[in-house]
Amino acid sequence: MASFVTGLWESVFQPGTSPQLILATHLSFTALLITLAWLIFVTHGNIHFIMLFIIATLLWITVIWFINELKSAQLLSNQQLEINEENENKNENKESIKEDKASTTATEKKSSTTKSRKA
Repeated sequence: MASFVTGLWESVFQPGTSPQLILATHLSFTALLITLAWLIFVTHGNIHFIMLFIIATLLWITVIWFINELKSAQLLSNQQLEINEENENKNENKESIKEDKASTTATEKKSSTTKSRKA
């Protein structure tokens, strides 16, 4: 039990999810739904507790979906993000240099007369 709590506390400071964090999330939602089910039973089907039960269930499903999406996504380290950013900046600089060369070689004929409009 002590190793679970220690692992849970350390996972708070680590990026991503850990098995302890996922287990604690499932246990918390299970306890919440059991409590709400008991309150629904005790209050003979109070609509407020029924709605809270539905909201908590949907939230749990959403959290599970988010955890699965986070697992399937490829997380990059800070160094990899910096390298990607530098590569993007180099590509932007090359494109802007090409655009500058193209705009200096093209000539535009501008009209010296102005047209007036009647209102």
